[in-house]
Amino acid sequence: MSHVVITGANRGIGLELARLYQRDGWQVTGVCRQSSPELEEVAAQVIDSIDVTCEEDVKRLVAELEGQTIDLLINNAGVLKDEVLGELDYASIREQMEVNAIAPLRICEALLPNMKRGSKIANITSRMGSIGDNDSGGRYGYRASKAAFNAFGRSLAIDLKERGIAVAQLHPGFVKTRMVNFGGLISPEDSAAGLAQRIAELDLDNTGSFWHSNGEELPW
Repeated sequence: MSHVVITGANRGIGLELARLYQRDGWQVTGVCRQSSPELEEVAAQVIDSIDVTCEEDVKRLVAELEGQTIDLLINNAGVLKDEVLGELDYASIREQMEVNAIAPLRICEALLPNMKRGSKIANITSRMGSIGDNDSGGRYGYRASKAAFNAFGRSLAIDLKERGIAVAQLHPGFVKTRMVNFGGLISPEDSAAGLAQRIAELDLDNTGSFWHSNGEELPW
């Protein structure tokens, strides 16, 4: 049975991905700060009380997964905050860098011993991390953190190719989740289905790519 580990799995896109992979016969491990009844229903294993920015929590995550092969790691946990030029909150910007960029890189590195040739890493990023696509400004912390995450993902793809591990940066779309006060354009179910399709298509030939969940290749 294939094994997927999903961070931020207790709600939103992460929960829908957990449901999708469970229906497809995967063993699902859900990682989160606080579990939910919905996640408990579908995950074979829930590892909660994990703050992805905390080194000690990541060490505990590694210990919980010791001896388990990971076929797919989905780095989904993230945070979105807004800033206004002239009143920038640098603590907020720093927090977003920690959660959205540094934490998933730390998790990737920590869980590499669990991964084998043929394993995949799917990084749930955002087209707001695209410098070439930025025509509206604002969201300084979120944009910068996702751009950094994209850079990390690209380097991971290059460094892990010889090990046979493929990596993708994936934009889920503007999804109706709590992060955007449910004001998105597509449902978490539709987003998860698109993301899963992109992950299924991921291989060593297209590793390091930046994709929209609808299949569009995005500019860096």
